[in-house]
Amino acid sequence: MYPELLWAFAQLPDEFVVLDTETTGLPDSEGLPSIITIGIARVSGQKVVESVEFKVRPERKIQAGAMKVHGINQDLADSFPPLSDSWAAIQKWLDHQVIVIHNASFDWPLMMDHAERDGLLGIKSAGVLCSQKSSAPWAQMVGMKCSSRGPSLDRLSEFLGVKSLRKDIDGIHGAEIDARMTAESVIQLTKAHRNNTTLIKE
Repeated sequence: MYPELLWAFAQLPDEFVVLDTETTGLPDSEGLPSIITIGIARVSGQKVVESVEFKVRPERKIQAGAMKVHGINQDLADSFPPLSDSWAAIQKWLDHQVIVIHNASFDWPLMMDHAERDGLLGIKSAGVLCSQKSSAPWAQMVGMKCSSRGPSLDRLSEFLGVKSLRKDIDGIHGAEIDARMTAESVIQLTKAHRNNTTLIKE
């Protein structure tokens, strides 16, 4: 139902990448949090063909709430390499690609902030699509519970029948597995629009 509300997903090219990050927490009076891991999944021909995760030594301390989400403690994070060590490889994944992010208003400013702060070259993306905001009108019409930003990745993937990779690790979030879950969800939304099919469960 309502495939017209999924129009944005039908505009995606045959090949694109999906980005996700895990961080030290949320923005606060001291500014933006630090990135700890960056996950990227590549989609081609409506299939996830490869994925990768980069570990990053954070400049800020990990908040207790954030550690409960991704399970990475401070000692482990402090052993990760600086972002500059991985930036060239990250750029190869992202440059000239359409980048899909489930909460782009959070992850993308972080990526840009880190690049600027560390004096790194910016990413030359072909565009950024927020899958959370783009799916919000459709999700609301089919009765999915949404925040002001749109449906959570857990709710969206469950509704679409996408396997939760988080369940395999006791619900812990991970940048690479979340990128893969987002990619699989976007693939299902794209197919629904192109095939004019319903995703409503009987």
